[in-house]
Amino acid sequence: MKNLLCLNSNTYHGFSLDEAIRGTAKAGFRYIELAAVRGYTEHVRWEMSGDEIRDVKAKLANHGLECIALGAHSNLNSAKGVSNFEQSIRLASRIGCKYIVTSTGDAHDDHDVIEDESELLRVLKPLAKMCESVGITLTIETHGNNYATGKAVKALVEQCDSRFIGVNYDTANVIFYGRTVPYEDLQQSSDRVEFIHLKDKIGFDQIWNFPAIGEGDIDFAKVFRILQTKNCTAPLSVEIEFTSAGPSGLEEVDQAVADSYRAIQTVMSQMNR
Repeated sequence: MKNLLCLNSNTYHGFSLDEAIRGTAKAGFRYIELAAVRGYTEHVRWEMSGDEIRDVKAKLANHGLECIALGAHSNLNSAKGVSNFEQSIRLASRIGCKYIVTSTGDAHDDHDVIEDESELLRVLKPLAKMCESVGITLTIETHGNNYATGKAVKALVEQCDSRFIGVNYDTANVIFYGRTVPYEDLQQSSDRVEFIHLKDKIGFDQIWNFPAIGEGDIDFAKVFRILQTKNCTAPLSVEIEFTSAGPSGLEEVDQAVADSYRAIQTVMSQMNR
């Protein structure tokens, strides 16, 4: 497979950036998606000075890591959320990211119902142009009420008429929010999928249970075969969100990250036989 494999540092929610970098590199990953989610996981912030950005880049380089994406969920239904996201695009450019990720509504407990899609498109189109100006692809995550499936997000981004906006396909969110298994839906939307949150799920319901890759119910060999068949080379960003109780500590997170990396390598090697 030609898809780059990285870790979403939101996996280390509640822990420091240094701890996220160490655990990511130790597990074997060479790429990372840095979390910049306001009020939730702020491993990087758009207020960072030039010196602070250089320090982050140095830490990544010292651990053999490259940041390819910024996870910057912001509520695009509010003026404040749009302003925050614009700043996040500038931050992504300063770091050197190629992708930026957001949902349309709140990062968590997204209950927004968008009654007038034209209002959302009036927000998205200039954001896509802003991303184009700095060479970054804007990806909208399968998340929340209106846009919980790849099919729904694909229909949205296609109205923006830009190759710099696409789908961030979250393999577990389509179950949790969209009550859809991530196989046929992924096939139907793969031509607009630009980034993927590789996330496992126990149970096909709305119970918060997102374990290490390979410990849930999602058939990742099937997911990878779909990507191969559809020639979808979007980066794969592993995200582990545990249960609503959260992990017991840093050791559990590090172990889940390492286990996920090994599970993915095993599936990929079996497919290549």
